[in-house]
Amino acid sequence: MRRRDLIIAGFALAAAAGAEGLRPRHKLILLRSGKIEQLVPKTFGSWTAEASSGLVSPDQAGKLAKSLYSEIVERTYHDEKTGAAIMVLAAYGDTQSDLLQLHRPETCYPALGYTIVSTKPKDLPISGGGLPIREVIARTEGRSENIIYWTRIGEFLPQSDREQRAVRLTNALHGYVADGILFRCSALGDPAIAFEVLERFVPELLAATKRSGLPALIGTRLSQKMA
Repeated sequence: MRRRDLIIAGFALAAAAGAEGLRPRHKLILLRSGKIEQLVPKTFGSWTAEASSGLVSPDQAGKLAKSLYSEIVERTYHDEKTGAAIMVLAAYGDTQSDLLQLHRPETCYPALGYTIVSTKPKDLPISGGGLPIREVIARTEGRSENIIYWTRIGEFLPQSDREQRAVRLTNALHGYVADGILFRCSALGDPAIAFEVLERFVPELLAATKRSGLPALIGTRLSQKMA
């Protein structure tokens, strides 16, 4: 073989060895038992939930998106005191990798005809600390949806696509394929009023969630602080 061919072959072998070394070998699953449907309370405080359909959902963005999730929960919560309504979607996947990854609302909503008016990261105060979320306003003709959402991949809570990619790489370097969840709460109407209700709703929902199930929603660290 020519020297050039030997060098190329050497690089190919090294790349193959490196890829094998980076191949995740362990599962990191924070949903210890049961399903998300069972973890998230249907009633708490003055809120009561009913099953819902027609919400903007990852499975509406195509067959591939639907295949990424092992469970999608859709509910609408009503506040018996004020009449406010909050739409909740929790999309859980037991495998997050380069091929299988959470679809953030900034991707799903435009695919269904919405315009993203604004999106910004924020730490939402909850018992024990701050939950890294994003606040998004999405609009289509005759409808304005105000959204608070967060994503968990393994023990990380990435607030952007860039952070999400970095988390997947970090998990891969440590030999893990992690589970993940997209948890989205939204309300229609005036953004100022909607976000005020949402920022009250989310901490109350988490506080009412069983402690054993909290890590599946917000990771172990924040769950321990809440406890």
